[in-house]
Amino acid sequence: MMRTSVLVIGGGPVGLTLSILLARMKIDHQVVESRLAPSPHPKARGISARSMEIFRRLGLESEIRAAGLPADHVAFFRGKTLDDPNYTRTVVDSSRSGHTPAPGLLCSQDALEGVLSVHAGDRVRRGVRLISFEQNDSEVSATVRDERTGEESALRADWLIGCDGAHSTVRTGVGITMTGPTGLNEFLSVRFEAPLGAVVADRASASYFLTGGGGFLAIDNDRQWIYQHPLQGRDPGDIDLIARIRSGVGISDLPVRISGTATWRMDARSADNYRSGRVLLAGDAAHTVPPTGGHGMNVGIGDADNLAWKLAAVITGAAPESLLDTYESERRPLARRVIDISTANARARDSYRIDDELLLGTAYRDSDTLIRTDGYVPAAAVGDRLPHAWLPDGRSTLDLVGPGHVLLTGPQLPEDLRRLCGLSPTTALLVRPDGHIAARLYA
Repeated sequence: MMRTSVLVIGGGPVGLTLSILLARMKIDHQVVESRLAPSPHPKARGISARSMEIFRRLGLESEIRAAGLPADHVAFFRGKTLDDPNYTRTVVDSSRSGHTPAPGLLCSQDALEGVLSVHAGDRVRRGVRLISFEQNDSEVSATVRDERTGEESALRADWLIGCDGAHSTVRTGVGITMTGPTGLNEFLSVRFEAPLGAVVADRASASYFLTGGGGFLAIDNDRQWIYQHPLQGRDPGDIDLIARIRSGVGISDLPVRISGTATWRMDARSADNYRSGRVLLAGDAAHTVPPTGGHGMNVGIGDADNLAWKLAAVITGAAPESLLDTYESERRPLARRVIDISTANARARDSYRIDDELLLGTAYRDSDTLIRTDGYVPAAAVGDRLPHAWLPDGRSTLDLVGPGHVLLTGPQLPEDLRRLCGLSPTTALLVRPDGHIAARLYA
């Protein structure tokens, strides 16, 4: 029977990020993923500034940027059709604020998973499905099946982490329930190829909202696209997809090649618990966030960042198991707040905006997790994310973070940052591996 310290179920963006973080901390682990390859229907595309900061810390920022859309394509288009001359376009640009060294970008989930998979390496076993598991006080025993051969095998682990999505087998297996509304809307997602680069050349955006309903999501703003159509109770088989796409573009004879379709439901739910004994949940297994705002995957990536160092501390004996209870107390309230924000955005479909810096304002407090909705303001209280400032050598203060706790003394912090956050030259900051401030120390 094979044994590992951490068994991660699910090799999407959250599970892969968790794997790379655990590897950086030298924690033995395995990831099992039932899919042989990423889905051609990316469930997420927006990678926020906070997630890009995590990827920067892991040395992946440049690769992920190369896989995504250019920064000037991060915009919202609204019009009657894609070629509407009277369109409006709203640009999202966090690079000018100076609050982060790693502004967000648009990168199709399948492309992101491709980058992360390379760095997770052979720790990921694809085409392997979790069948069942049980736990006791000291370990988790799991049965997995190779989907290609049908062969079943046993795995033992100290900890089992469910990163296996909204229909989580792990969550169901431990009996954790979800709370919140389902079926806020249902969409048909159509992956297609069409020569639209010239059509959008003067209006390139990430999302194209059509005033009559539905819209387009850019994969490369050239030939690769996704068309989203609200079903509103209709059978997808009754929809003439090519006619709908041509109508939405505004070109009646547009050559269109459809490569696949999928349906998805907009829910706004969170798990009632993130931990049951030696089993923990992360990402969509713990919360389903409406896509209106682009925060769902990013909350999950933040889950992985919060959980990885705590698992490492417990496994290595540097901290008691009770540290893992703070994973739920810190992350669950945050997910609930982001769900509320995203649900409000869904109601205001034609007026909401992407807040790339929303998660920079995550502040862990003893009794709650706070998040600003009126714009990020740098702060350096215990629980805040360490603010970004450029150092004389060209690095960011965030580049000093990890993989363990880091003590930053007054002279290491730029004067403008100390002034902005009310830090005296004799104040030191103890910073957690995830970049949040653990303590303020005074000489």
